[in-house]
Amino acid sequence: MGDSRPTSVCPFRSGKFDDIYKSGGGLGVMMGLFFGALDNPIMQDTMTTRQQLAYTARQMGSRSWSSCKTFALMGLMFSASECVIEKWRAKHDKTNTAVAGCVTGGALAVKGGPQAACVGCAGFAAFSVLIEKFLERYE
Repeated sequence: MGDSRPTSVCPFRSGKFDDIYKSGGGLGVMMGLFFGALDNPIMQDTMTTRQQLAYTARQMGSRSWSSCKTFALMGLMFSASECVIEKWRAKHDKTNTAVAGCVTGGALAVKGGPQAACVGCAGFAAFSVLIEKFLERYE
């Protein structure tokens, strides 16, 4: 009839703190630190070195936190949708990855309108399949 363990239920599988929040959030922090450090203040010529360092530290912190939340949400959405699709289809293959990528990409881009959602769907699905092919998780 199916696996009755609590960890086989999709909210528990997709909500694993170690897998999603730490890795997705950690990647977001690193990207935020990198891109925050590249941000130059508009009034750079009139700022002292101390002011520039303080500005850069604030930018790095705010970008890191923003990217951390975004990547953690993205990982959670992808993991949850892949789990639901896998349970529904009762198969473990690349199609689940492609559909979950489409769902995640479309959901993240839905605020931009239907065209952006379609592009997000196609782009994230293609990226997800490429990553799966690279990792060779399925035979």
